[in-house]
Amino acid sequence: MNATDPRDPPPRSGLLRERGFRLYWTAQTTSLAGDEITILAVPLAAVLLLDAGPTEMGWLTAVALLPSLLLSIPGGAWADRQANRRRAMIVADLGRFAAVASVPLAYAAGALTMTHLYVTEFAVGALTVLFRVCNHHVYASVLAPERFVDGNALLSGSRSAAAVAGPGGGGALVQALTAPFALLLDAVTYLVSAACLGRITATEAPPARSGGSGLTDGLRWVTAHRTPSLLIAGVATLSLFNTLLVTLFVLYATDELGLSPGLLGLVFAMAGLGGLAGAYLAPRVVRRTGLGPAVIAGFAGFSLPLPLVPLADGPTPLVVTVLAASLFASGCGVAVLDIAANSYLIAVIPSTLRSRVMGVIQTSNFGVRPVGAVLAGTLGAAIGLRPTMWLGTVGAVLSVLWLLPSGLRYVRALPTTPDTPAKVPAD
Repeated sequence: MNATDPRDPPPRSGLLRERGFRLYWTAQTTSLAGDEITILAVPLAAVLLLDAGPTEMGWLTAVALLPSLLLSIPGGAWADRQANRRRAMIVADLGRFAAVASVPLAYAAGALTMTHLYVTEFAVGALTVLFRVCNHHVYASVLAPERFVDGNALLSGSRSAAAVAGPGGGGALVQALTAPFALLLDAVTYLVSAACLGRITATEAPPARSGGSGLTDGLRWVTAHRTPSLLIAGVATLSLFNTLLVTLFVLYATDELGLSPGLLGLVFAMAGLGGLAGAYLAPRVVRRTGLGPAVIAGFAGFSLPLPLVPLADGPTPLVVTVLAASLFASGCGVAVLDIAANSYLIAVIPSTLRSRVMGVIQTSNFGVRPVGAVLAGTLGAAIGLRPTMWLGTVGAVLSVLWLLPSGLRYVRALPTTPDTPAKVPAD
């Protein structure tokens, strides 16, 4: 199998001089900044304006993620048969603009309800599924395979920078403007993303021509390849249990720990700083340890700091310090995991199956989160917030066990032959 040498120097310095990738990166970066505001503003609107409790918070998270469970596989089958997936991403951006902008309009009219937030979150989730199943085709069209790791490192850096600026700025905006009006900035970022995507001229991979609906093609590919399937199972387990923490985090931090929106935004920003550190380190970790071991290290780095969240207690400065340390370290780990795992999967999946396999991955990664969200709300109301978060941390830490029998530990370099995964010794 041909592969790039993981010790090669990273070519990141010239990536943003390439027009296609620069426009793609700008679209992603702008939208990610707005998304970080929404992550904080929507649950705060529910808690502070509509008096939402654990059950309502669980359902609010669940309806946003339910489209990933229901639509990812059919969406992937549809996207693989399209000649212009970039156009679908633009439509998704415009739809998300309209949905998010409806929240401050409803609040200004005195008509904002939990039902409105549920509908908005479901609509944004459905359009995000459409965006994501098309996204990897566009990414692969603007970069050569040997630059996937470095391109993903830049995108992860953007995601982390957004996580630094978004929650901190979002917390200040919520305090100054109230949560609904802070969402106006997120709505505008979708318009910027659509404008940038509209200027990309790169040629995408041709659409698939196989007969039938193709709904099961991605699943058959995943089950036929042991290393990707175990990686996907590990990601699904990590996502499920991490959702128990994420769903209740805002309620836990405000009600039990007494943090203000500004302090909460500061804590969230530390995850972004950790992500920036991870984005900087990830290509170096890949070159030093190999791609597969970097994925395993990312799993461990993401999950091992999480027990600090339910451990947080005491004076406010101590609580903020503990939560900030946990989110910083976890953010560093998840950046390494995302960069290494995404690069491996984009390279190893055949281009004619890319959206269908990514639909399966989205279903396993994001589709399990509604289950985790409802479970978090149910358990949070039944046994309390802190015990529920302990369950989440233990499950997240144990998720790495899926990877130990896989062939990832033998995958040292990025595959350049996308029709078969990296060869590994027989188990």
